[in-house]
Amino acid sequence: MQTKHYILFFLIILIGNMTTQSYAQTVIQGTVKDSITGELLPYVSLLIKGTTQGTVTNDDGKFHLSVSSPNAQTISVSYLGYKEKQVTFIQGKSNTFNILLIPSSYQLSEVVIKPKKEKYKKKGNPAVEFIQNVIAHREQNDPHNHDYYTNERYEKMTFALNDYEKKEAQKGLAKKFNFITDYVDTSEISGLPILNVSIKETLASEYYRKTPKTAKTIVHGIKRAGVDEIFAQDGVQIFLNEVFQDIDLFQNDIPLLLNRFISPLSTIGPNYYKYYLLDTLVVEGEKCVDLGFAPFNSESFGFTGHLFVTLDSTYFVKRAKLNVPKDINLNFVNGMSIEQDFERTPDGTRLLNKDDIIVEFKITPKSKGLHARRTITYKNHSFTPPEDLSIFNQEEKVVEDNNARARTNEYWTEHRHTPIKEKENAVEAMLERLRDVPVYYYTEKLVMILVSGYVPTAKVASKIDIGPMNTSISANNVEGARLRIGGTTTAYLNKRLFADGYIAYGTKDEKLKYAAGIEYSFKDKKEHPNEFTIHSLRAEYSYDINQLGQHYLYTNMDNMFLSLKRKSDDRVTYIRKASLAYKREHYTGLSYGATLRYQTEYATSYVPFIEKIGDGNIQYYKDYNLSEAELFIRYAPNEKYYQTRHHRIPITFDAPIFTLTHRVAKKGFLGSDYNYNFTEFGVQKRFWLSAFGYTDIILRAGKVWDKVPFLLLAIPNANLSYTIQYESYSLMNAMEFLNDQYASWDITYYMNGALFNRIPGLQKLKWREVFNFKGLIGDLSKKNNPAYSDGLFEFPVGSYTMSRKPYMEVSAGVENIFKFLAINYVWRLSYLENPDINKSGIRIALHFTF
Repeated sequence: MQTKHYILFFLIILIGNMTTQSYAQTVIQGTVKDSITGELLPYVSLLIKGTTQGTVTNDDGKFHLSVSSPNAQTISVSYLGYKEKQVTFIQGKSNTFNILLIPSSYQLSEVVIKPKKEKYKKKGNPAVEFIQNVIAHREQNDPHNHDYYTNERYEKMTFALNDYEKKEAQKGLAKKFNFITDYVDTSEISGLPILNVSIKETLASEYYRKTPKTAKTIVHGIKRAGVDEIFAQDGVQIFLNEVFQDIDLFQNDIPLLLNRFISPLSTIGPNYYKYYLLDTLVVEGEKCVDLGFAPFNSESFGFTGHLFVTLDSTYFVKRAKLNVPKDINLNFVNGMSIEQDFERTPDGTRLLNKDDIIVEFKITPKSKGLHARRTITYKNHSFTPPEDLSIFNQEEKVVEDNNARARTNEYWTEHRHTPIKEKENAVEAMLERLRDVPVYYYTEKLVMILVSGYVPTAKVASKIDIGPMNTSISANNVEGARLRIGGTTTAYLNKRLFADGYIAYGTKDEKLKYAAGIEYSFKDKKEHPNEFTIHSLRAEYSYDINQLGQHYLYTNMDNMFLSLKRKSDDRVTYIRKASLAYKREHYTGLSYGATLRYQTEYATSYVPFIEKIGDGNIQYYKDYNLSEAELFIRYAPNEKYYQTRHHRIPITFDAPIFTLTHRVAKKGFLGSDYNYNFTEFGVQKRFWLSAFGYTDIILRAGKVWDKVPFLLLAIPNANLSYTIQYESYSLMNAMEFLNDQYASWDITYYMNGALFNRIPGLQKLKWREVFNFKGLIGDLSKKNNPAYSDGLFEFPVGSYTMSRKPYMEVSAGVENIFKFLAINYVWRLSYLENPDINKSGIRIALHFTF
């Protein structure tokens, strides 16, 4: 509850007291905490028994209430997941309470533990010995020990605006939306009013085979409605699947919110958690131990909570309840609880019946935030082989029924595992009414444009979109101000045939640039051709500038936000290209393709093509031609990314990614001026270090096999902007080094606050440390060095060859500043004698993460 609400509440009580019989003031105040960890609990409901008077705890678990009824003497305290408690207070006095709540549904004796102040010992602690036995038995009752395992899975995910008060819809512009009050619901957690804004349902069958190990999912039904429709829905679903991954307590690490949490059942658990044997109780007819736990460091990525474990030789976990510590270094998460229920089969196999996760998100401490809940229920468990074993032969891991997205309301009523609430089911109807209000309609369209980067040309099912808008105006040293307009067709025009293009004009060079492409997909697309999986043939023709030594791996060359440069970006030529490309992707993560390309590259005054000929004479060349074929193969199993029209933004690098590319040209073939062979190989992988963050490692190597001009050599990727650009060198000049063979490394260590979390005072800022070390070892053979070999273009001024020592950069930085800003300071370690270089500098980036 915000301060202004408290003030209004107290004014109402004061006015009420002025009209009633006078008696001594009764004040109730205090805190509500978890009885195990001592953690303060927000949004706990407190109600004066026999009245309608009450309040809820604030974000810090504190409450304050003045009692207006002279006969009241008991306050009822309730919170989802905890046992309701009755507290007696004294009339006419100020009552201060430290209320401790214990888990609901169980008859537990109250145990008060304060992990931060107690003297905890591992050695000789029976709770540690007990958890070690649980960990030792965790693999024995895994359902995946069977040859086959199938189940039916129903998932419901809802998002709602938290603490939504009806009176807010009566203010100012909000009056146009006062019908929203018809859709206000009540939170099952806090009892506060909420407004559902998104709901997603999925019904599927899961199939597992032990040998050869294979897992498949058949999706029978998908139902989605919500304000997040402005995003690419498949991309949103992939993102949500990563943020809210299925939780397996029986692994060492739990992927959640794009981080790694240490499981209380991890093999390193006894070194990371404090464990407590609290009580014995009966859970679904079986005698269990209530095992409490809390991390040694409440800022680290761990949980507080309870495991209910059977008191027999199997150490079977019947139920788990997990929360995150209030001080955890986790952005935008105000609270989170996870509950899982397990069933034991006659042969001892563990079956997960329900997985319920609730998260309260807040952008700022004073905002009301977002209530998110994902509930998964399982039934129809079976260990017999499916009737149709061919399901395991399908390439896709997740197969969607043809009519999965068109299921009727009757279908969902019959097949969903639990009934849906009326207010949840009304999200789609609410959105239809919202879109009838012009203010909301145009605001939604504007946000959609900002997110997608394109302007649709129709209200519904746009066949042609204009964009991308972030390239409409930019600047560089050669073109001056660059103006651009472009567009692309969508699947609403044709599901398999797509066209796109742009024209651009530079106010300084006064040249018109352009590109046009047409692409045929061998499979139907939902919206655009870049959707996974790609199987297409594309033809393209273009004329534009070529910014040598700047590769722009994750954005457009003319992105307006990269216009500010630390160095002059005049290493520019003009290039004309015609290409025909084939690309094929598979669900296994394997992709490959081939491109036939003819290009003409034109010299400029910035990058002249000059060849020295005998007696000190020189010859200028206007251009050169190259006809080449490019072959590539890429393997990225289990890769996860958010899909945009032209780029794929990685969500995780957990699986290794291998790439192999070869380009070949034959002199004289289709007018090619050179023989050219270039091979490049790369591998990258993320390594999670459990409680100590993670490391991203990228290794690449390449070699040019033939004698070619410097434009076709291996030119490192220089970052001339002040932003943090991945896989680039922040302090290298464009075309500073020219090689015909190289090997590079890029190692980044994200500590996730492992150091800052242990420094008093600094821990409250929730900053996160990041360190990077990157470098490149290169070499230029004499055949490609114009100082030793004839028939080559002279190197531009400011380009050099490398000695035996590598080029190296190191950086140290802080992420999560104000929850969105990353600042790195970079030092250049080698080739400091080169002229006109930056030896160090600050680089920044907007970086939103949990």
